[in-house]
Amino acid sequence: MTITANESSRAPEAAAEAAPMTHRQIMEALSGLLLGMFVAILSSTIVTNALPKIIGTLGGGQSAYTWVVTATLLAMTAATPIWGKLADLYSKKALVQIALVIYMAGSIVAGLSQNAGMLIACRVVQGIGVGGLSALAQIVMAAMIAPRERGRYSGYLGAVFAVATVGGPLLGGVITDTSWLGWRWCFYVGVPFALIALVVLQKTLRLPVIKREVKIDWLGSFLVTASVCLLLLWVTFAGDKYEWISWQTAVMLVGTVVLAVSFVLVELRAAEPIVPMRLFANRTISLASAASLFVGVAMFSGTVFFSQYFQLARGQSPTMSGFMTIPMIGGLFISSTVSGQIITRTGRWKSWLVGGTALVTAGLGLLGTIRYDTPYWHVAIFMALMGLGIGMTMQNLVLCTQNQVPPSDLGAASSLVTFFRSLGGAIGVSALGAVMATRVQNHISEDIGRLGPDAAKSLGGGGIPDVAALPGPVRTIVESAYGHGVADIFLIAAPIALLGFLLTLFIKEVALRTSLSTDETPVAESTLDPVVTPAISRAALAEDASGLIPEEFVAEGIMVHGHVRSAGAPVPRAALTLISPAGRQIGRAIARPDGRYALDAPNPGAYVLIASAEGFQPQAAPVTVGAQPLAHDIQLSGMSGLAGTVRADDRTPVADALVIVTDSRGDVLAAGASKSNGEYALTELIPGPVTVAVNAAGYQPVALPTEINGNGVTHLDVRLPRSARLRGMVRTPYGPLQDARVTLVDSSGTVVDSTLTGDDGAYAFADLGIGDYTVIASGYPAKTTAVSLGTEPTDDHVIELTHTDE
Repeated sequence: MTITANESSRAPEAAAEAAPMTHRQIMEALSGLLLGMFVAILSSTIVTNALPKIIGTLGGGQSAYTWVVTATLLAMTAATPIWGKLADLYSKKALVQIALVIYMAGSIVAGLSQNAGMLIACRVVQGIGVGGLSALAQIVMAAMIAPRERGRYSGYLGAVFAVATVGGPLLGGVITDTSWLGWRWCFYVGVPFALIALVVLQKTLRLPVIKREVKIDWLGSFLVTASVCLLLLWVTFAGDKYEWISWQTAVMLVGTVVLAVSFVLVELRAAEPIVPMRLFANRTISLASAASLFVGVAMFSGTVFFSQYFQLARGQSPTMSGFMTIPMIGGLFISSTVSGQIITRTGRWKSWLVGGTALVTAGLGLLGTIRYDTPYWHVAIFMALMGLGIGMTMQNLVLCTQNQVPPSDLGAASSLVTFFRSLGGAIGVSALGAVMATRVQNHISEDIGRLGPDAAKSLGGGGIPDVAALPGPVRTIVESAYGHGVADIFLIAAPIALLGFLLTLFIKEVALRTSLSTDETPVAESTLDPVVTPAISRAALAEDASGLIPEEFVAEGIMVHGHVRSAGAPVPRAALTLISPAGRQIGRAIARPDGRYALDAPNPGAYVLIASAEGFQPQAAPVTVGAQPLAHDIQLSGMSGLAGTVRADDRTPVADALVIVTDSRGDVLAAGASKSNGEYALTELIPGPVTVAVNAAGYQPVALPTEINGNGVTHLDVRLPRSARLRGMVRTPYGPLQDARVTLVDSSGTVVDSTLTGDDGAYAFADLGIGDYTVIASGYPAKTTAVSLGTEPTDDHVIELTHTDE
């Protein structure tokens, strides 16, 4: 199926959407986004404290209880990659609004539910909308804000998450306890917020719309949903409808594996996969996704099962149950806000991930020790630790992933982490819910027999019990069973969170980028002039057949446009400057991630186009602009490097050796000295043939021809032969001979050097090669002597000259 984004009907809107957003515009747009996120989180948390009463009213048991939550998480899991892929290819603003509409429809019908099955189906619809809101909020933020600044705004998102998370259970508890409202209003109350968010987003969010075709991977979406559903159905029914070790278990597990493998194979071949498998080649993305899976288990287990603990194990009302979870939400609020601010200032995030997962693990381990009569302040401290950890971890896993991918994959990468977090939540809630149901039933069965058969009858049909209506002794047994059962699942979740902690240890920290480059807008470096938004008339665009002109560049003017490439590959973020014949700068722009650029020329005529990029040789080219847009592609030559080690013949490193690189004309391209370990490195060299000359005191110089590669660093190790030295004296029988000429000839007969003796008759030759030489001294009748030079200096070669008659 192919969906084509509608073309913008007004040029001014396109130009406005292409311009970078100011801080004020970002905050205005975030107001709508944050409100949408508030709605999404509210829908998940508002029912937590109402669920015991909802399931009791609709006649469901523990399985229905967990599936009301799991259905939403499962729908979020399946829908998140699709929302992420659509965000890479379609209008993000429209997608957020569609997600809000889907959420509202599911909420309204959920409030009309007549049985547990109908409610679960409506929660699926809600989950599709909530999945879109959760994923798109991160994606839209990534499209507006540079990674370094994103920590600050992610703190706002974390704060909203905390407010909605703490406000949802409180609001749900109050609504449930209010007789004239009732639990159905837990679903209706989010609709007005969604309507307000729709209006605010329409007025404030301005993001570019790219005209592209969208190919939805429906088969991949079906396979991943089917595999997860089959896995969760097995977890839910194993030990209840059939034994854990049974033919049903074998069929479901084999089916899950087959569906999962089929999903991977489909994604490898899909034109637009919902989960691009190539992203897993990035170590950070793979580790962050796996860590999100385990964090999802911990995060959702806390928010879902705390309500059962406080209401069924401690006998609290839904409203008080909400108040009792404040320590966890307070910790989440503080840590997410503070970590976001500090990450923005420092650009460092790994310590927060490691510390956060450690706190989550510690909090869950401590919560595994609670019972129905544990002092509340103990439970509060344990919850606060867990909340602090979740706040440090949740948003920053997405942030470190976004920092690793090109702009074209922001949506897919962001939703990938959210996908695994939701998947972990769905699996965790379903599996832990099934475990808890079994554990609670076992604990009750162990103790209820002591009270006689009438006590067992008072529990009813095995659904969620009304603790307040139970007889005193039976109530104590039920409260103890639920307290112990909830603690058991926290104890199981702790080692799962520990796996997330171990994974974060291996994530390599890369400092957050301070610049933003998206598919939708050109980006200006802080050291460059502001990006000039190019423009041409729509009529001219219609006449141009190149297909290279981006839609957001449509306005008025004459455009010079094309691609910046090097060896066939695009050169992103290349700086392009258009210069008039008088030398005045006409326009400046930054090439997009795919190498495209566009500049506005005010009038037809001759111009000079200058292109430069880090790691490439600058280029200037004359261009002649006519009445129509001019397509002009630019090829840049890469700047390469040369590195290696300078060593002596005995492989000892040579320090302070001078390395000089010259081109074919003898011009010096670069020079540098070797370090104490003999290593040297020269950068920004033009690819091609060069001569590398190396010289060091006490060694003979060498010159080596080499070829500098087009990209990367060329490695060249150099061996320097040690030099020899010859010193001596020319004398007569009467004493030293001044101004005698001494000539040194090598073994091939080539004159190496010549010198005159000084007042003391001394002569010297340095930096000589090791070997045999002939020394010729003249002044009197010439005399020839032979000398063999080695690594040790020869300082006593005396030549005595005499007249022939002496």
